[in-house]
Amino acid sequence: MSTASLRRRVMIAVLWVFGRMPRPVRRGVIRAVSPKYTVGSLCIVQRADRSVLLVRHSYNRRWGTVGGLAKHGEAPDVAAVREAFEEVGIEVALVGEPAVIVLPHLRRVDVVYLARPAQEASAEDASPRSAEILEARWFAAGELPALSADTASAWTALARAGLIEPPGRT
Repeated sequence: MSTASLRRRVMIAVLWVFGRMPRPVRRGVIRAVSPKYTVGSLCIVQRADRSVLLVRHSYNRRWGTVGGLAKHGEAPDVAAVREAFEEVGIEVALVGEPAVIVLPHLRRVDVVYLARPAQEASAEDASPRSAEILEARWFAAGELPALSADTASAWTALARAGLIEPPGRT
């Protein structure tokens, strides 16, 4: 019997046994052998005048977006809105469909949203509300500072989706 033939017979036997396991056990096996990814939700918050809210994180010198990891069982859109409020104290409304960035080497999936302040008047109140945020500022679309790599990737993903102008364009 060839090696390929033996491998095939073993695989058939394994799948036969797997198929007869109780459903909860099968789910447990799948979870144990499947790759694990974390889900990040972030949003580029843009006002009606096209200025953009950026934050400086305590762990990065360049400017970034509000966002973070989704909690276990939390939907990405809910996580994005929650993170914006927790980090800078403003409520946001998500616009359009998100862009998705898969980072297999980091085992992370980032879900990127374009957002608007829920109330334009309260947008001026954006300020650090979390220890990880050192500074929060609005920047004119054509006057962006150096962006973190994650933020540049997020911005590019939204630009490809046609939701926002690429950085530096006005």
